[in-house]
Amino acid sequence: MPSRNITFDPDAGVPKGANLTIHTGADFSANFNVVDTSSSAFNFESWTGSSQMTKSVSIGSSSYPTATFNVGFTSAAGGKIKISLGSTDTRSLSEGRYVYNLLVSSGSTVYNLVNGNILVIPGISSAP
Repeated sequence: MPSRNITFDPDAGVPKGANLTIHTGADFSANFNVVDTSSSAFNFESWTGSSQMTKSVSIGSSSYPTATFNVGFTSAAGGKIKISLGSTDTRSLSEGRYVYNLLVSSGSTVYNLVNGNILVIPGISSAP
């Protein structure tokens, strides 16, 4: 899957949008190359990340995540982040449209880096 380029401005407070597709029963990953407003790689050393997807978001109700992604900084100093789910996790997803976000945090400050839709497409057949 190609990498998505994201410009991150912590002062803006606005996440970037990136839509994704997951095929059930297959391994899934999405890579993000993050740069700052001067187009230099954003340094994520000492940062943490988390990402979840859910079927819908509604104000005032508690919706539980459908899936929690594995988040890794493949190059923290180089601004490279990867989210992933294994085939066992994607196999249990129902087809349809979901929403997700990717959060990053430094100390107690949490930033919403990326938001978007995920289209889950069911597999036609699967390996035994």
